[in-house]
Amino acid sequence: MIQQQSRLRRHLWLAGIAIAAALSATVSHARGSIESVTGFLQGGAEVLRIEFSEPQTELPTGFAVQTPARIALDFPGVTNASGRSLVEINQGNVKSAHIVEAGERSRIVLNLKQATTYRAELHGKAVLVLLDSVTSAARVPAGPSAVFAEGHNADVLPLKDLDFRRGSDGAGRIVVGLANNQVGVDLKTQGKGLVVEFQRSSLPEGLRRRLDVSDFGTPVQTITASQQGERVRLSIDPVGDWEHSAYQSDNQFVVEVRPKKVDLSKLTQGPNYSGEKLSLNFQNIEVRSLLQVIADFTNFNIVTSDTVTGALTLRLKDVPWDQALQIIMDAKGLGMRKSGTVLWIAPKDEIDERTRKDFEAAQAIAKLEPLRTQAYQLNYAKAADMVVQLTTNSSSGGGSGSGSSQNTRFLSERGSAIAEPRTNQLFVTDTPAKLEDVRQLLLTLDVPVRQVMIEARIVEARDTFGRSLGVRLGGGDLRANRGGDGGFNIGGGNRATWGTNYSNATNSSGFGGPVNVGGNFVNLPASLSSGQAVGSFALSIFNSAANRFLTLELSAMEADGQGKVVSSPRLITADQTKALIEQGTEYPYTVTAPNGATTIAFKKAVLKLEVVPQITPEGNIILDLDVNKDSRGESTTQGVAIDTKHIKTQVLVENGGTVVIGGIFEMEETNQENKIPVLGDVPVVGNLFKNRTKESMKREMLVFITPKVITDRGPVR
Repeated sequence: MIQQQSRLRRHLWLAGIAIAAALSATVSHARGSIESVTGFLQGGAEVLRIEFSEPQTELPTGFAVQTPARIALDFPGVTNASGRSLVEINQGNVKSAHIVEAGERSRIVLNLKQATTYRAELHGKAVLVLLDSVTSAARVPAGPSAVFAEGHNADVLPLKDLDFRRGSDGAGRIVVGLANNQVGVDLKTQGKGLVVEFQRSSLPEGLRRRLDVSDFGTPVQTITASQQGERVRLSIDPVGDWEHSAYQSDNQFVVEVRPKKVDLSKLTQGPNYSGEKLSLNFQNIEVRSLLQVIADFTNFNIVTSDTVTGALTLRLKDVPWDQALQIIMDAKGLGMRKSGTVLWIAPKDEIDERTRKDFEAAQAIAKLEPLRTQAYQLNYAKAADMVVQLTTNSSSGGGSGSGSSQNTRFLSERGSAIAEPRTNQLFVTDTPAKLEDVRQLLLTLDVPVRQVMIEARIVEARDTFGRSLGVRLGGGDLRANRGGDGGFNIGGGNRATWGTNYSNATNSSGFGGPVNVGGNFVNLPASLSSGQAVGSFALSIFNSAANRFLTLELSAMEADGQGKVVSSPRLITADQTKALIEQGTEYPYTVTAPNGATTIAFKKAVLKLEVVPQITPEGNIILDLDVNKDSRGESTTQGVAIDTKHIKTQVLVENGGTVVIGGIFEMEETNQENKIPVLGDVPVVGNLFKNRTKESMKREMLVFITPKVITDRGPVR
């Protein structure tokens, strides 16, 4: 049955060619008849010999079709005298030849095994048709989005190797070592590059890299390998005009990217043209007849307007038929309207006028069409929000219902919508066509929004160290206080004394008053800013009568402290929805109003996390972050000061990954020495008249962010 349909289609195709040939320009005299058609090989080339009863003066016009592979040759004024309409050749690339006679023209159609080009030559009473050799078919590259191999692995297995090599023809070869031959592979074009995804595979740390291979002189510039969930993504970025192919040999997968070879003898296939390629060569042919020829090679019916006239000289080689049709219409100022398998071709002005009338008629019908009311149950979106989107005008010049912007609303001019919040239903009144548009819109908008959990970890570390060494030196003389002579004789009836002050050295029972023998005339003890207790060692020297004292106190302190504060706020929010969490204290302070009155205001010292997440198509997460870590500071006359640590940034993080978005490091070192002038500079003994303090403080804060996409979904109503 299929063969009969194919044979019927071929006979119809030949009949259409005959009709087109009959419509072509005729000649005023006969040019003989076709006597025989034979095929043979000459020097390795395939040659078709067509014998005529009379010598031909002109080469035949013809065209070629890619699918099915055929070549058609037209001979004006020639009849078929061979007595056969089908000649079986079955030699090389030629299967058979059909001879069709219609009116004053004969056409020979060569049925080929593979499409090829040809050239014709005149040899006396014969015409030789020389067929070009068919090159071997290249490997078929993967399509724009293709599953190269189905995956059969139950576990996630690591890839073994990733390498790049340059081929002898300038092609770049990306070689991937697979875990086994059951790994699923998806190969697709994305943008200007290629993306290869290996299913249920993992990427070792040593292979997570970006290779710059631009120096190899191939179209490939960079290769990036990354882990995407349970898939490994390989992004290949080539430049220029290129083509690719892929193949797998056991555990090795290879992608080849080579420069595209440009055949300057052929026209470049234009964008958006995907029809079968053909070649046309006509001199001064009627446009209507030329359009009929194209219709014969397609499954479309072409209806030509009566206003389409004129002739055209055309020569095309290996051009898609839809591009050839567009060239013909552009050359004659024609336009086209498509309806199913029917193409209506007319001058552009006529088509534009018909289109305008159709739109006006449709608009008039829409204004008179009866309205219907339909209820829509929403599951995720709020019905009140949908009413605003359906009825609000997007124009800045007016609100809902303004005459200048009615065309910008989604509903028609007569359409309306109301929301029922209790059951979350939307009731829309409009034409049936617009109600269908609303249904399609709600299918797109009324979908669950993915949730993101954001966890922040704020770590504050503190490391302090302090060391201090000091001395106290004192003395007293109680001899004068006990009735004796105080001090030391220095001659001339003069005496010198020492002590913490004058009274301690000279007081006696006659003067009254106690003598403080515990005082210090050098008081430089050890001390640290932390204010902790200081260790000390004291030594006193006194005579046997216990009336003269010398006291020495050495004090020393060393403190080493470490502390860590970890704050971990976390929250869950919807995709592209702002969320805020904070915890802390509000401190009051006085504020003087302009009228002189005093009021109480509050300022916060809080731990705050404010975030807006956005999930990218690749599964990563973009975060707009605002993080505060405040604490109470020193007290001032105006109130309590607030110590603030604040980070505001935007960062891209992979799902489940952790990133450090910022940090603050502080280090404070202090070296201080207090001494008594001159005495403190004396070597060795000067240490009794000074103290030394050394302090070091380090503070560091780091903020870690970990976002995770929550995939669990609740039941749908």
